[in-house]
Amino acid sequence: MATSSEKKIRIILAEDHTLVRQGFRRILEDASRIEVVGEASTGLAAIELAKKLKPDVVVMDLSMPELGGMEATEEILKALPQIKILILSMYSNDAYVRKAFELGARGYVLKNAIEVDLTRAVLALADGDTYMSPGISNVLINNMKAHGPRKEAGDPYNRLTLREKEVLQLIAQGKSNKEIAVMLNISVNTVAVHRARVMETLGIHRAAELVLYAVKKGLIPSP
Repeated sequence: MATSSEKKIRIILAEDHTLVRQGFRRILEDASRIEVVGEASTGLAAIELAKKLKPDVVVMDLSMPELGGMEATEEILKALPQIKILILSMYSNDAYVRKAFELGARGYVLKNAIEVDLTRAVLALADGDTYMSPGISNVLINNMKAHGPRKEAGDPYNRLTLREKEVLQLIAQGKSNKEIAVMLNISVNTVAVHRARVMETLGIHRAAELVLYAVKKGLIPSP
């Protein structure tokens, strides 16, 4: 009979590339304490799966279709703040790392060190610790732990709905209204309404400015 200390750590993997996701699963399930209970290929699917399965840890790729890993992290933690989020990313610059921890993520692992760091990071988060790949500044993580998650109260971005954030990200990725409508299964007119609302809320008047805004916010990688 298993003791409480032997209880499995329940994991959701959120990564849009199937083969990559399967590789992550194999790495994680080599550890006897870890059980992968669900997989998601989009940010929205990750949110719904987290709400349904209530895992201990969500392993979240930063670059996800439909809704990015940062935004999915924010929505999951709004609903289930007890879940630990581990961000996977190709990017080690301070803007991405800082934003991840401000939103409440507890770990940040670089994909170029995934075989070394992934299992270690999940175990650390499950045990109540934080984790960052050694390639990221320890000064930054210590600063974020000291001050805790925070948001800019006056930031108009925080007034956008989940759907508006989703549309913003797709616009910033260069998608047309028609492409966005197909991807989100909504009408082109509805996309246009969301686009207008985003621009009005953010005080932005051109699509090119939206792209720059999204880069500065860490929603998409810089060109």
